[in-house]
Amino acid sequence: MVTTGCDSYASWDPRFKHLSPTLETKEVVAKMLALVPSNSWTMPNGNDTHLVITGGEPLLGWQRAYSELLSHSDMYNLKNITFETNGTQELHEDFAKYLKLWNRAGREITFSVSAKLSASGEAWADAIKPEIVKSYEKIGTTYLKFVVEKPSDFDEVDRAVAEYRKAKFKGVVYIMPVGGVVSVYDGNKFNVADEAMVRGYYYSPRLHVDLWGNSWGK
Repeated sequence: MVTTGCDSYASWDPRFKHLSPTLETKEVVAKMLALVPSNSWTMPNGNDTHLVITGGEPLLGWQRAYSELLSHSDMYNLKNITFETNGTQELHEDFAKYLKLWNRAGREITFSVSAKLSASGEAWADAIKPEIVKSYEKIGTTYLKFVVEKPSDFDEVDRAVAEYRKAKFKGVVYIMPVGGVVSVYDGNKFNVADEAMVRGYYYSPRLHVDLWGNSWGK
């Protein structure tokens, strides 16, 4: 059962190792398609399935593998992809070129940048990289998302956003309450939403917690 307030730990906690096997590209594609209706990125009703690549940090060593993954013949109909990143990793030149070509083929790329605040234990200089995040905007839609626990965290959000704006970052900013488990999330979300509205930020819920509570970690 999940006991922590952050659900990303499932990417490195040994208890979830069985969910991260080493597979060939064709096996990864087959497993993804097995999870979507009709085993296709395009639904019978005309809607498109949106692929989200998260982590951990998906833009570390994995960049070298994505071109092969996205070029697989069974990925042809994929139209929307999002990378959930902390915004500290530069895009490799060859991967950036590939994404630009992929985008020009009528597809959509999004970078969901969850920049870390000091409560995460990350040093400011290591976590806040405005120029890198600005470079993502050359590839696709990019927005910032900050996870906050208490009202005082918003002062740090304001400071970080000012740095990104100084670098000419144009994307919108979302605020998400801390809480990978229901007890923490429910005790925090209303205060966070109220403060986000006061400060003019968008509010982002943890939809999986709203819908399924703690069941994802059973």
